[in-house]
Amino acid sequence: MSAPAAAPAGPPTIGTLPTPSLLADHAIVVRNVQRMGTRIAGMGAALRPHVKTHKAIEVARLQQAAGMRGITVSTLAEARAFAAHGFDDITYAVPVEPGKFAAVTAMVAAGTRLAVLTDDLDVPGPLAAAAQRAGVTLDVYVKVDCGYHRCGVDPSTPAFGELVQRIGERTALRFAGLLTHAGHAYRARSADECRAVAREERDAMVAARATLAARGIPVPVASIGSTPTATHVDHLEGIDEVRTGNYVFHDGMQVRIGTCAAADCALTVLTAVVHRDRVRGRLVVDAGAIALSKDAGIADADGVTHYGHLVTLDGEPLGLRVTALSQEHGWVDGVPEPLLDRLAVGARVRVVANHSCLTAAQFAHYEVHEGERLVARWANHRGW
Repeated sequence: MSAPAAAPAGPPTIGTLPTPSLLADHAIVVRNVQRMGTRIAGMGAALRPHVKTHKAIEVARLQQAAGMRGITVSTLAEARAFAAHGFDDITYAVPVEPGKFAAVTAMVAAGTRLAVLTDDLDVPGPLAAAAQRAGVTLDVYVKVDCGYHRCGVDPSTPAFGELVQRIGERTALRFAGLLTHAGHAYRARSADECRAVAREERDAMVAARATLAARGIPVPVASIGSTPTATHVDHLEGIDEVRTGNYVFHDGMQVRIGTCAAADCALTVLTAVVHRDRVRGRLVVDAGAIALSKDAGIADADGVTHYGHLVTLDGEPLGLRVTALSQEHGWVDGVPEPLLDRLAVGARVRVVANHSCLTAAQFAHYEVHEGERLVARWANHRGW
């Protein structure tokens, strides 16, 4: 007599994955992408999203469907990976330096429209020489400092006009426009503070454009962008495109500065409880600094900084935080007795990413889920 047929296995779920694993909630990603696409289009600007956050071709396809014009990258590895998948309108948004000239010109020679940027008076000369050797013309943005003071030329100084002139007078270079990033928006602690930085970012670019117009120099594109400013800016008059990246996933940091709600956070790390300490009221999980990154982000309202909030597999907030990290251990302090009973060794929980860009970069791929059901795996095109 033959054995009875085995019951068919159910669909794979996030609870069956090895730990730690990187999870992306498909429905939330789609919603976030569509919302930003609609917002920027409604204000009359183009969206050139920053793919450094997700580095995933599938997410970029969703952004294409939501109306993006081109993409922004932070590394040439990202540029090569996305170009290989048909994305041929790319802005490389780190100031270009001589060690990258050959790689940049090779990509342009191969047919990719790859724009670069600079804020240094000594770059246009050797950059033009490299372009001439490769037989290409390079699109070059001038990076403007709108108040972040990380990179960029101050548009109120003589160096600003001089840099634009040096680009424009070289036949192998083409002045592409002005580009800025209001990274200081991440110092905001409310929607109103984000909105103030957004106005500063926009107004700085409009003024810089007017400075060049007074000299008879047209600005093809004025490009701004960060997730907090794109979310809160009240209008985009005088701005042509917006570069924003984090919005596809959002994260705990965006929640705490008022950019999104907790329900908008799409990225979590699946982790397992590996230790319980009833005396200290502590759990230890197997997602440490390598999985989560050591970005403590922004303190909660009670002043506590941490490395991510814990939720159940179905997204129920547990009221717990990862309070310390070792390389492969996450410490969760302040655990009440009922949760110590509930979360035995082997229990699976999820940690909401504090800074999704950094957490995502720790993993080779995303496990994509709808509810607890796994629906896809997306490769993460990391590297330099």
